[in-house]
Amino acid sequence: MGWFSKKSVTAAKRIAISPPKPEAGRHGIAIAACIKDEASYIEEWVRFHRAVGIRHFYIYDNGSTDGTGDILRDVLEPDALTIIPWAGRMVDASTDTPINGQVIVFAHAILNFGSRYKWMAFIDADEFLLPKRSRTVEEALEAVGDFPNVSLPWHMFGTGGNVRRPDGPIVLNFTLRGADPMTDEPDVRNFKCIVDPCEVTEVTVHQFKTREFGDLTANDAGKRFSRKARKSASFYSNDFLQLNHYYSKSTEELMAKVARGWSYDKSASYYRDKVLAVVRHIEADAVEDRTMIDFVAHNGIDLGK
Repeated sequence: MGWFSKKSVTAAKRIAISPPKPEAGRHGIAIAACIKDEASYIEEWVRFHRAVGIRHFYIYDNGSTDGTGDILRDVLEPDALTIIPWAGRMVDASTDTPINGQVIVFAHAILNFGSRYKWMAFIDADEFLLPKRSRTVEEALEAVGDFPNVSLPWHMFGTGGNVRRPDGPIVLNFTLRGADPMTDEPDVRNFKCIVDPCEVTEVTVHQFKTREFGDLTANDAGKRFSRKARKSASFYSNDFLQLNHYYSKSTEELMAKVARGWSYDKSASYYRDKVLAVVRHIEADAVEDRTMIDFVAHNGIDLGK
Protein backbone atom coordinates (compact mmCIF):
# COMPACT_ATOMS: atom_id res chain seq x y z
CA MET A 1 0.00 0.00 0.00
CA GLY A 2 1.02 3.63 -0.32
CA TRP A 3 2.27 5.43 2.76
CA PHE A 4 3.29 8.86 3.94
CA SER A 5 6.36 10.47 5.38
CA LYS A 6 7.06 11.37 9.02
CA LYS A 7 7.21 15.01 7.95
CA SER A 8 3.70 14.87 6.46
CA VAL A 9 2.33 13.16 9.59
CA THR A 10 3.81 15.80 11.86
CA ALA A 11 2.28 18.56 9.75
CA ALA A 12 -0.99 16.68 10.32
CA LYS A 13 -3.22 18.86 8.19
CA ARG A 14 -2.67 17.04 4.91
CA ILE A 15 -1.13 13.77 3.83
CA ALA A 16 0.06 12.95 0.32
CA ILE A 17 -0.59 9.33 -0.67
CA SER A 18 -0.28 7.00 -3.64
CA PRO A 19 -3.82 5.88 -4.54
CA PRO A 20 -4.67 2.21 -4.08
CA LYS A 21 -5.06 0.04 -7.16
CA PRO A 22 -8.77 -0.68 -7.80
CA GLU A 23 -9.92 -4.24 -7.28
CA ALA A 24 -11.86 -5.97 -10.03
CA GLY A 25 -15.58 -5.53 -9.47
CA ARG A 26 -15.24 -2.73 -6.95
CA HIS A 27 -18.58 -1.09 -6.30
CA GLY A 28 -20.76 0.79 -3.88
CA ILE A 29 -20.09 3.36 -1.18
CA ALA A 30 -18.32 3.02 2.16
CA ILE A 31 -18.27 5.48 5.04
CA ALA A 32 -15.18 6.06 7.18
CA ALA A 33 -15.81 7.83 10.49
CA CYS A 34 -14.07 8.59 13.79
CA ILE A 35 -16.30 8.09 16.82
CA LYS A 36 -16.27 8.09 20.59
CA ASP A 37 -19.20 7.31 22.89
CA GLU A 38 -21.95 7.75 20.31
CA ALA A 39 -24.42 5.25 21.81
CA SER A 40 -27.19 7.86 22.01
CA TYR A 41 -27.57 8.22 18.24
CA ILE A 42 -25.35 5.69 16.46
CA GLU A 43 -28.18 3.24 15.77
CA GLU A 44 -30.18 5.92 13.97
CA TRP A 45 -27.11 7.01 12.00
CA VAL A 46 -26.24 3.54 10.70
CA ARG A 47 -29.85 2.55 10.05
CA PHE A 48 -30.38 5.67 7.98
CA HIS A 49 -27.19 5.31 5.97
CA ARG A 50 -27.75 1.61 5.41
CA ALA A 51 -31.20 2.51 4.07
CA VAL A 52 -29.70 4.99 1.59
CA GLY A 53 -27.32 2.42 0.19
CA ILE A 54 -24.08 2.55 2.18
CA ARG A 55 -22.35 -0.78 1.64
CA HIS A 56 -19.84 -0.74 4.51
CA PHE A 57 -18.96 1.26 7.61
CA TYR A 58 -15.34 1.66 8.73
CA ILE A 59 -15.61 2.88 12.31
CA TYR A 60 -12.46 4.15 13.99
CA ASP A 61 -13.34 3.97 17.68
CA ASN A 62 -11.48 6.27 20.04
CA GLY A 63 -12.00 4.26 23.22
CA SER A 64 -15.80 4.25 23.51
CA THR A 65 -17.03 2.99 26.90
CA ASP A 66 -20.79 3.46 26.47
CA GLY A 67 -21.60 0.37 24.40
CA THR A 68 -21.35 2.04 20.99
CA GLY A 69 -19.57 -0.98 19.53
CA ASP A 70 -22.21 -3.40 20.81
CA ILE A 71 -24.96 -1.32 19.19
CA LEU A 72 -23.11 -1.26 15.88
CA ARG A 73 -22.63 -5.02 15.94
CA ASP A 74 -26.32 -5.55 16.79
CA VAL A 75 -27.61 -3.31 14.00
CA LEU A 76 -25.17 -4.12 11.18
CA GLU A 77 -24.39 -7.49 9.67
CA PRO A 78 -20.71 -8.51 9.94
CA ASP A 79 -19.97 -7.94 6.27
CA ALA A 80 -21.09 -4.30 6.58
CA LEU A 81 -19.00 -3.31 9.61
CA THR A 82 -15.33 -2.96 10.49
CA ILE A 83 -14.45 -1.48 13.89
CA ILE A 84 -10.86 -0.33 14.31
CA PRO A 85 -9.51 0.74 17.74
CA TRP A 86 -7.98 4.18 17.28
CA ALA A 87 -6.18 6.68 19.48
CA GLY A 88 -7.96 9.92 18.68
CA ARG A 89 -5.39 12.26 20.15
CA MET A 90 -1.90 11.77 18.79
CA VAL A 91 1.23 13.77 19.53
CA ASP A 92 4.65 13.66 17.89
CA ALA A 93 6.70 13.03 21.03
CA SER A 94 9.88 14.47 19.52
CA THR A 95 8.33 17.90 18.96
CA ASP A 96 5.19 17.77 21.14
CA THR A 97 3.22 18.59 17.98
CA PRO A 98 -0.44 17.49 17.96
CA ILE A 99 -1.31 15.22 15.05
CA ASN A 100 -4.81 15.35 13.58
CA GLY A 101 -5.98 11.77 13.96
CA GLN A 102 -8.84 12.24 11.50
CA VAL A 103 -6.45 12.96 8.63
CA ILE A 104 -4.58 9.76 9.40
CA VAL A 105 -7.86 7.83 9.68
CA PHE A 106 -9.00 8.98 6.26
CA ALA A 107 -5.66 8.12 4.66
CA HIS A 108 -5.65 4.74 6.42
CA ALA A 109 -9.18 3.95 5.22
CA ILE A 110 -8.35 4.83 1.63
CA LEU A 111 -5.09 2.90 1.56
CA ASN A 112 -6.36 -0.22 3.31
CA PHE A 113 -9.95 -0.50 2.12
CA GLY A 114 -10.56 1.99 -0.69
CA SER A 115 -9.71 -0.40 -3.51
CA ARG A 116 -13.03 -2.21 -2.93
CA TYR A 117 -15.35 0.76 -3.52
CA LYS A 118 -16.38 3.21 -6.18
CA TRP A 119 -16.91 5.88 -3.53
CA MET A 120 -15.88 6.62 0.03
CA ALA A 121 -17.58 9.23 2.20
CA PHE A 122 -15.82 10.86 5.13
CA ILE A 123 -18.37 12.17 7.62
CA ASP A 124 -19.01 12.24 11.36
CA ALA A 125 -21.70 10.52 13.42
CA ASP A 126 -23.74 13.74 13.60
CA GLU A 127 -23.77 14.17 9.80
CA PHE A 128 -26.29 12.58 7.45
CA LEU A 129 -26.15 12.18 3.67
CA LEU A 130 -29.65 13.00 2.40
CA PRO A 131 -30.60 12.14 -1.20
CA LYS A 132 -32.95 14.78 -2.61
CA ARG A 133 -34.35 13.23 -5.82
CA SER A 134 -33.50 9.57 -5.42
CA ARG A 135 -33.60 6.72 -2.92
CA THR A 136 -29.86 6.22 -2.45
CA VAL A 137 -26.66 8.23 -2.19
CA GLU A 138 -25.21 6.35 -5.14
CA GLU A 139 -28.16 7.31 -7.34
CA ALA A 140 -27.78 10.94 -6.21
CA LEU A 141 -24.13 10.87 -7.28
CA GLU A 142 -25.10 10.02 -10.85
CA ALA A 143 -25.40 13.78 -11.38
CA VAL A 144 -21.64 14.00 -10.85
CA GLY A 145 -20.79 11.30 -13.40
CA ASP A 146 -17.29 9.86 -13.14
CA PHE A 147 -15.74 12.94 -11.55
CA PRO A 148 -13.86 11.64 -8.47
CA ASN A 149 -14.10 14.46 -5.92
CA VAL A 150 -17.38 15.81 -4.50
CA SER A 151 -17.69 18.49 -1.80
CA LEU A 152 -20.93 18.83 0.15
CA PRO A 153 -21.49 22.00 2.21
CA TRP A 154 -22.66 21.67 5.77
CA HIS A 155 -26.32 22.37 6.45
CA MET A 156 -25.99 23.29 10.11
CA PHE A 157 -28.80 22.49 12.54
CA GLY A 158 -28.92 24.13 15.98
CA THR A 159 -30.94 23.41 19.11
CA GLY A 160 -34.27 24.19 17.47
CA GLY A 161 -35.49 25.47 20.82
CA ASN A 162 -35.04 22.06 22.48
CA VAL A 163 -33.69 22.63 25.98
CA ARG A 164 -33.50 18.93 26.81
CA ARG A 165 -33.03 15.98 24.51
CA PRO A 166 -36.41 15.12 22.96
CA ASP A 167 -37.56 11.54 22.60
CA GLY A 168 -37.05 9.90 19.23
CA PRO A 169 -34.62 10.27 16.33
CA ILE A 170 -32.50 13.36 15.96
CA VAL A 171 -33.39 13.79 12.28
CA LEU A 172 -37.09 14.00 13.11
CA ASN A 173 -36.75 16.35 16.08
CA PHE A 174 -34.42 19.04 14.71
CA THR A 175 -35.67 21.01 11.73
CA LEU A 176 -34.19 24.50 12.12
CA ARG A 177 -30.89 25.13 10.33
CA GLY A 178 -28.76 28.06 9.33
CA ALA A 179 -30.28 29.78 6.32
CA ASP A 180 -27.06 30.23 4.37
CA PRO A 181 -24.68 27.23 4.15
CA MET A 182 -22.23 29.47 2.26
CA THR A 183 -21.96 32.08 5.00
CA ASP A 184 -18.66 33.91 5.43
CA GLU A 185 -18.32 32.57 8.99
CA PRO A 186 -15.43 30.07 8.64
CA ASP A 187 -16.48 27.81 11.53
CA VAL A 188 -20.00 27.53 10.11
CA ARG A 189 -19.18 27.14 6.41
CA ASN A 190 -17.32 23.95 5.67
CA PHE A 191 -17.55 20.81 3.60
CA LYS A 192 -17.32 17.06 3.82
CA CYS A 193 -16.30 14.98 0.86
CA ILE A 194 -17.17 11.88 -1.11
CA VAL A 195 -14.34 10.68 -3.32
CA ASP A 196 -13.25 7.88 -5.58
CA PRO A 197 -10.62 6.41 -3.25
CA CYS A 198 -8.59 5.00 -6.13
CA GLU A 199 -7.93 8.53 -7.41
CA VAL A 200 -6.98 10.34 -4.19
CA THR A 201 -3.46 11.76 -3.95
CA GLU A 202 -3.87 14.11 -0.96
CA VAL A 203 -6.02 13.82 2.14
CA THR A 204 -7.28 16.40 4.61
CA VAL A 205 -10.38 16.37 6.80
CA HIS A 206 -12.45 18.66 4.59
CA GLN A 207 -10.84 18.45 1.14
CA PHE A 208 -8.95 16.10 -1.14
CA LYS A 209 -6.80 16.13 -4.24
CA THR A 210 -7.11 13.57 -7.01
CA ARG A 211 -4.70 12.22 -9.58
CA GLU A 212 -6.05 13.74 -12.79
CA PHE A 213 -7.87 16.79 -11.48
CA GLY A 214 -5.67 18.08 -8.66
CA ASP A 215 -7.66 20.27 -6.28
CA LEU A 216 -10.74 20.54 -8.52
CA THR A 217 -13.89 19.43 -6.75
CA ALA A 218 -17.55 19.24 -7.80
CA ASN A 219 -20.79 20.16 -6.11
CA ASP A 220 -23.64 17.64 -6.03
CA ALA A 221 -24.83 18.84 -9.45
CA GLY A 222 -21.43 18.14 -11.04
CA LYS A 223 -20.22 21.74 -11.43
CA ARG A 224 -16.46 21.88 -10.93
CA PHE A 225 -14.57 24.47 -8.92
CA SER A 226 -11.10 24.86 -7.47
CA ARG A 227 -10.63 24.18 -3.77
CA LYS A 228 -10.64 27.91 -3.05
CA ALA A 229 -13.51 28.74 -5.39
CA ARG A 230 -15.87 26.23 -3.75
CA LYS A 231 -16.27 28.80 -0.96
CA SER A 232 -18.11 31.12 -3.35
CA ALA A 233 -21.90 31.34 -3.38
CA SER A 234 -21.96 30.04 -6.97
CA PHE A 235 -20.67 26.67 -5.77
CA TYR A 236 -23.73 26.03 -3.64
CA SER A 237 -26.15 23.30 -4.65
CA ASN A 238 -28.25 20.80 -2.75
CA ASP A 239 -30.37 19.68 -5.67
CA PHE A 240 -29.31 16.02 -5.51
CA LEU A 241 -27.56 15.42 -2.20
CA GLN A 242 -27.61 17.39 1.05
CA LEU A 243 -25.31 17.01 4.04
CA ASN A 244 -27.20 17.63 7.28
CA HIS A 245 -24.97 18.42 10.25
CA TYR A 246 -26.82 18.17 13.55
CA TYR A 247 -24.26 20.31 15.29
CA SER A 248 -25.61 21.10 18.73
CA LYS A 249 -28.69 18.96 19.32
CA SER A 250 -30.50 20.23 22.46
CA THR A 251 -29.13 22.88 24.79
CA GLU A 252 -28.51 20.19 27.39
CA GLU A 253 -26.48 18.14 24.90
CA LEU A 254 -24.68 21.25 23.67
CA MET A 255 -23.44 22.00 27.18
CA ALA A 256 -22.27 18.39 27.54
CA LYS A 257 -20.44 18.69 24.23
CA VAL A 258 -18.67 21.83 25.37
CA ALA A 259 -17.71 20.19 28.66
CA ARG A 260 -16.17 17.19 26.88
CA GLY A 261 -13.95 19.36 24.71
CA TRP A 262 -12.32 18.30 21.47
CA SER A 263 -8.93 16.65 21.02
CA TYR A 264 -7.84 18.79 18.09
CA ASP A 265 -8.45 22.27 19.51
CA LYS A 266 -5.72 24.14 21.33
CA SER A 267 -7.58 24.66 24.60
CA ALA A 268 -10.87 23.87 26.30
CA SER A 269 -11.81 27.56 26.45
CA TYR A 270 -11.06 28.05 22.77
CA TYR A 271 -13.27 25.09 21.88
CA ARG A 272 -16.11 26.29 24.15
CA ASP A 273 -16.08 29.80 22.70
CA LYS A 274 -15.97 28.50 19.14
CA VAL A 275 -18.85 26.04 19.58
CA LEU A 276 -21.12 28.56 21.30
CA ALA A 277 -20.36 31.17 18.62
CA VAL A 278 -21.26 28.68 15.89
CA VAL A 279 -24.61 27.92 17.53
CA ARG A 280 -25.39 31.62 17.95
CA HIS A 281 -24.70 32.15 14.25
CA ILE A 282 -26.89 29.23 13.20
CA GLU A 283 -29.79 30.38 15.31
CA ALA A 284 -29.53 34.07 14.45
CA ASP A 285 -30.81 33.33 10.94
CA ALA A 286 -32.55 29.96 10.89
CA VAL A 287 -34.98 28.42 8.43
CA GLU A 288 -37.18 25.35 8.78
CA ASP A 289 -35.97 22.39 6.75
CA ARG A 290 -38.28 19.35 6.81
CA THR A 291 -36.69 17.61 3.84
CA MET A 292 -35.27 14.83 6.00
CA ILE A 293 -38.59 14.20 7.73
CA ASP A 294 -40.36 13.95 4.39
CA PHE A 295 -37.68 11.62 3.00
CA VAL A 296 -37.85 9.25 5.98
CA ALA A 297 -41.66 9.13 5.86
CA HIS A 298 -41.86 8.69 2.09
CA ASN A 299 -39.37 5.82 2.08
CA GLY A 300 -40.57 4.14 5.28
CA ILE A 301 -37.11 4.17 6.87
CA ASP A 302 -36.87 2.48 10.26
CA LEU A 303 -34.55 4.56 12.45
CA GLY A 304 -34.80 2.28 15.46
CA LYS A 305 -35.59 3.41 18.99
